[in-house]
Amino acid sequence: MDIIIVGAGKLGLRLAELFSQDQNNLTIIDISQERLENVSSYLDVLTILGNGVQLKILKQAQAGRAELFIAATSSDEVNVLACSLAKQLGSKRVIARIRNPDYGEQIDLFRDHFNIDYIANPELEMAKEIARNLLKGYSIHLETFAHGKVTMVEFRVNDLAVLADKSLSQLDLPKGLLIAAILRDNQTIIPHGRTKLLLGDVIYVIGKRESINEFSQVYNAPIQKTPVRNVMIIGGGRASYYLAQKLLMNHVQVKIIEKNEERCLYLAENLKGALIIHGDGTDRELLMEENAEEMDALISVTGMDEENLMIALLSKKIGVPKVIAKISRSNYIPILEQLGIDLAINPVNIIAGEVRRFAQGGNIVSLSLILQGEAEVLEAIVPDESQIVGKPLSKLNLPEGIIIGAIVREGSVIIPDGSSVIAPDDRIIVFCLQSEQTTLEKLLQGKRGFFYELWHNHKDSR
Repeated sequence: MDIIIVGAGKLGLRLAELFSQDQNNLTIIDISQERLENVSSYLDVLTILGNGVQLKILKQAQAGRAELFIAATSSDEVNVLACSLAKQLGSKRVIARIRNPDYGEQIDLFRDHFNIDYIANPELEMAKEIARNLLKGYSIHLETFAHGKVTMVEFRVNDLAVLADKSLSQLDLPKGLLIAAILRDNQTIIPHGRTKLLLGDVIYVIGKRESINEFSQVYNAPIQKTPVRNVMIIGGGRASYYLAQKLLMNHVQVKIIEKNEERCLYLAENLKGALIIHGDGTDRELLMEENAEEMDALISVTGMDEENLMIALLSKKIGVPKVIAKISRSNYIPILEQLGIDLAINPVNIIAGEVRRFAQGGNIVSLSLILQGEAEVLEAIVPDESQIVGKPLSKLNLPEGIIIGAIVREGSVIIPDGSSVIAPDDRIIVFCLQSEQTTLEKLLQGKRGFFYELWHNHKDSR
């Protein structure tokens, strides 16, 4: 498959990593020779030095043959124009990164007028993820799939001390759930019956909601719901703006601390109902003066990872119940989580997952990145020609990095075992390590591949 990415920044690089895991022909366009050399130093891609809105550059990259064209430069306007030109040249599907909140009311116009198939907005998607985490109010990480019929919950073995030093085969688990993964010392373990749980482990449990509730009651690890009413946000950038909008719409009181006075004025004019404070969120005295310890949650989304790390640790120290930090460098995330920060979130990983889901052409219903982006849990509708249809799971020879955690058929949830057989149009919830994403795609796509369906749907709609 031919894929063109314009822009070799953080998002462009992450997307190149994801799509290079399969047999794709990748072309990266950027105006910086240094960034292109960085990409080509460890990825097998074609690089072109130039401006992605120049027709001669797009023709050199053979944009007319591209099944997927992604414009991910730092300029919204460049991305829109590049996608529009690529579509006119014949690119099958185009994706533009558009981040400016001032364009929020024009997204439909961009899609229709410039013929853009998908708008990618990392800050907006990150704000949605944080708001969802806050508004659902659970004291531990929880995801739902299949319209709430299947749940994935993260438990810490320290809260389930009775399980420590026991192997999975020794556990008397309720029917209808399984332990899909273990995070131990920043390493992901796909467990088997002999795997022992240790203090310090984080386990990911997938199953029926009622079975998860039974598990939490039996082992005295209640899934508590703590409503969030007061939130402090440190940093007044785009992510902060989008997050404050969503929280205000849900009647949450919002206080934003921002260093830049001009930005404070902008936020005050455009976020009616939020309290905007001009100051330094790393100043402990300011946080205490603004009663940070009385907040239900504090979110640090400045432009610097080090600031977010320091603010998050300071907030925990003064007693803020829930602390979330934006982190751009994935290697910082385990550090934060080891130090007790409730959620470290990477906007590039989130939007890359969304772009990949869009590219897979409709079979992927939802996708959640977990374990610092090293794994994902996805909900997929199984097509007729998939290689996993009609065979017992024990005969599929699935790699250790893929676990089918649940099957939803005609509204009923099946927690599968080796004898379970998947039928066409089943919804499956799958735990998958990043290293096995390509294998999973091949299993789901059948003989012709999901881009066959994507392209034929495109042709039929013309």
